[in-house]
Amino acid sequence: MTMEAERDGEEQRRPLLSSSSPPPPPPGRRTATAFAVRPRSLPDPPFQAPSRDRLTLPASFRRIPFPAAAEHQHQHQQQYQYLGRSSSSALRGGGGGGGGGAGWGVGPEVSAAEVRSAASISSASYYPPPPALHHDVYPPDIHSPSPSPAAPTAPHPHGGLAIVPQGPYPYGGEYQPSHDGRRDVLDEVEIRQLLIDHVGHRCCWGSRPARTWKITSIEDCNVYVGTLETFIEERDTVTNKEPYDGGKIDGRDKGPVLAVWELDLRSEFPLLFVPEKEVMVKIPHSEVIEKCLDCESRGEIPCPICNAGQEHGFYKANQMTRCSACHGRGLLAHQDGSDTVCGMCSGKGMLPCIACGSRGLVTCKTCSGYGSLLAKSTAHVRWKTLSARKVSATRGAASVPDEVFHRAQGIQLCNIQAYQCTPAFFADSYQLNQFSSEVVASRLPVPPSARVISERHIISVVPVIRVTMAHRKQCFSFYVVGYNRDVFIRDYPSKFCWGLCCCFEWLRN
Repeated sequence: MTMEAERDGEEQRRPLLSSSSPPPPPPGRRTATAFAVRPRSLPDPPFQAPSRDRLTLPASFRRIPFPAAAEHQHQHQQQYQYLGRSSSSALRGGGGGGGGGAGWGVGPEVSAAEVRSAASISSASYYPPPPALHHDVYPPDIHSPSPSPAAPTAPHPHGGLAIVPQGPYPYGGEYQPSHDGRRDVLDEVEIRQLLIDHVGHRCCWGSRPARTWKITSIEDCNVYVGTLETFIEERDTVTNKEPYDGGKIDGRDKGPVLAVWELDLRSEFPLLFVPEKEVMVKIPHSEVIEKCLDCESRGEIPCPICNAGQEHGFYKANQMTRCSACHGRGLLAHQDGSDTVCGMCSGKGMLPCIACGSRGLVTCKTCSGYGSLLAKSTAHVRWKTLSARKVSATRGAASVPDEVFHRAQGIQLCNIQAYQCTPAFFADSYQLNQFSSEVVASRLPVPPSARVISERHIISVVPVIRVTMAHRKQCFSFYVVGYNRDVFIRDYPSKFCWGLCCCFEWLRN
């Protein structure tokens, strides 16, 4: 059969729509129609064009009615309704829906607040569990990772200081604080007044430059401050001994002696991340009666004056010392040549030992003469916070000491609390992630006798404004730091202290 004959046969076998058939439905909408099902045992019927109410489909499509397929498609769409971050990652509409005509939808955009929230919440299975030293008497929620709410910033009576964005952050990205942290921008009048108030508290500084010099530039150079606080607990055992004068003791016959890490100190447990707290707790059933080794349980030792160097049990009694007034003569000589009896030794020239009365023994000071000691074990417990701090400043704020930024008020971008903190994740800033990793890597070492209770990792942005003032050929710069509007200035041009400012500063502190 030739090629032309085969082409003519295929054209004859194609289904033909009658002229009265309606146009096909538009994309995205289907009509419910009856399906033609032919039995398999019958031979193939002769070909006939489909009518307006019949549509022959393959068997794989005829097994699922349309309403069920639409419901299955709708459930499949629900799995992706929260995946939208931007137009590049969201599902776009690309085809017809079913039933109600709903197509593919784009999920809600993730906000910056949700990014911070996701960075602060840690999975319980992500962090390693705390080490089980004997029996942990603290509740599990102390060690479990939990987000700490961001510390609220105290409202300033003047409305606070603004962060004026000028390009990306020093650590890259476009991550911006929440809208709650925005304030009104300081103008030149407010900035000058802040400098005048700061200079007014310095007795030897002149106010003329602050009042009259021209403000030539105002530059925003925000600073990032990262901290990693490790709250640890350290326990040591200290044995104290005191004279035992008899009576009942709390010994091992009353119960087993607990190890230092088995003590229940929940009543003494301080607030998390306090700077330091120290307590001494008696260990129950740890009292023991011991012999005094200084006197070998005799209660007395040889006199160190008249029996110096004698061993225990060997001493000499009635040892006398020479009278220091008459030098052993028993008489006192006068200038007229007469002698009188020494009143100190009564004419004997010798005196009894002033320490023991010539007994040769003195009372043991260690046991107070009882010969026994009561030994008690005491737990020395210390809670303290190890702080590792790091500052990321731009070139404009590099001359400001780090302590100024640590004291300033800022906006918390991240506040993570967990047993062991890991670097925070910012979806919009790789450099902030790198800065967080550097802060976590600077973790201070923990002493061998201590264990970690919890850690807290905070990253804050501190607004800093650098102001430059000039007059003729002279100029100087100062900084307005934080929402509390602290002024830092290093080289003020009008100082007349003659070395007295340090003395006044010392007296004020």
